[in-house]
Amino acid sequence: MDRLLGTPVTDVADLGTSHEWSLRRVTLADGRRVFVKEARRRIDGLFAAEAAGLRWLREGWRRAAGDQTPGPVLEVLGVDDTTLVLPWIESGAPTPEAAERFGRELALLHGAGAEAYGAPWRGYIASLPLDNTEGSSWPEWYAERRVLPYVRMAVDRGALSADDAVRFERAAARIPDVAGPDEPPARIHGDLWSGNLVWGRDRVWLIDPAAHAGHRETDLAMLALFGAPQLERIVAAYDETAPLADGRRARVPLHQLHPLLVHVVLFGGSYRGQALAAARSVLAL
Repeated sequence: MDRLLGTPVTDVADLGTSHEWSLRRVTLADGRRVFVKEARRRIDGLFAAEAAGLRWLREGWRRAAGDQTPGPVLEVLGVDDTTLVLPWIESGAPTPEAAERFGRELALLHGAGAEAYGAPWRGYIASLPLDNTEGSSWPEWYAERRVLPYVRMAVDRGALSADDAVRFERAAARIPDVAGPDEPPARIHGDLWSGNLVWGRDRVWLIDPAAHAGHRETDLAMLALFGAPQLERIVAAYDETAPLADGRRARVPLHQLHPLLVHVVLFGGSYRGQALAAARSVLAL
């Protein structure tokens, strides 16, 4: 820590440990408190990808907002192969006001855009690799870079059968017909489930991105997947700021295909039924 920040550590509070991470609140000699995530095993390039995503989102926010305000994206204070250091955020309640502010800010962040879908760095979602190879057509890019690779991973790990894979392949082939109106690449978080929102005292902060240029409905569908606090207010404020295309609600399962397949790969067959249900919804559009 001293090496990353150039400031001695005076106190460390453990916040919990999973099979992947150790989380800590660290107090520095200069009085600052920071959040530290340490990998329990080295995954080459993982924290570099997370740091690149946070910095890219912050740059996009500055472009979209037209000033140097921090927006909803935390600054990277330090990073190496096994450690990521971010500012410490004092937690607050998920108030309607904070939700509406976040909805407006998320719309602005998405609007910063990018030249192509994907990202110029190797990506990760949780501990799984993401193929961020850039592309010009979102339906094909989403099918080839986000859906089909995780179908193959799940089959290889025994979480999906060959028959299951055929169903997902049929759903992937249907994406160009059901993706809705063409939209330019949006600068998205990419893993925007409720656990990656930090509710501060008056606003929401974004953490743990799988950032890339994608479809803005993907972030909104991720918020809905496991239920974010104040979701309706977030989406309403977003829609007021950057109106969403007709039919968005029907397309939610399409955008949830990827995160559900990620969960199948990571956690096994317990998510199989939910993922297959999303595929059936795509085929029914």
